[in-house]
Amino acid sequence: MNDALIIFVRKPEFGKVKTRLAATTGPKMALAIYKELLQHCFDITFDMLADKFVYYYDSIAEKDIWDTTGFTKKIQSPGNLGDKMKNAFSEIFCLGYEKIMIIGSDCFELTADIIAEGFARLDEHDVVIGPANDGGYYLLGLKKMLPCVFENKPWSTSQVYEETIADLERNNNAFYALIN
Repeated sequence: MNDALIIFVRKPEFGKVKTRLAATTGPKMALAIYKELLQHCFDITFDMLADKFVYYYDSIAEKDIWDTTGFTKKIQSPGNLGDKMKNAFSEIFCLGYEKIMIIGSDCFELTADIIAEGFARLDEHDVVIGPANDGGYYLLGLKKMLPCVFENKPWSTSQVYEETIADLERNNNAFYALIN
């Protein structure tokens, strides 16, 4: 297998997930929503032909939905989101994978078809990126390690996608933006 899918998750713990949402809905509802999003992510990725790596935020959950054949559990590295993603990509590239994609676990609009299209587009492009409505992105695929994608970004702001594209253009990397 030459394709790998990285999935960033958090353990579904009361008061520790979807905290911005919890400010308006309460932590109980935020947890219920996050559990639904996790299940959706599991459902759309379960049958994928790519090898799947689930990276937990701070510690690996035991006996959860990812405890099945086809999902390898790992822990995200310390640092900001860019550091975490860069280290995850580096680790998986070192295992010999040729096309790697990362997604979060909380995008209900994401489908197996979108992820499959992303892998297919990596045949012709160095980078595939799925722009999100909030100015970030919901999916990122790479054929080679590109540190510029992960460095010097204002993470969790509306400028992440725009600045990532600018860095790719400055470095002459062929990219394809998925439209959801």
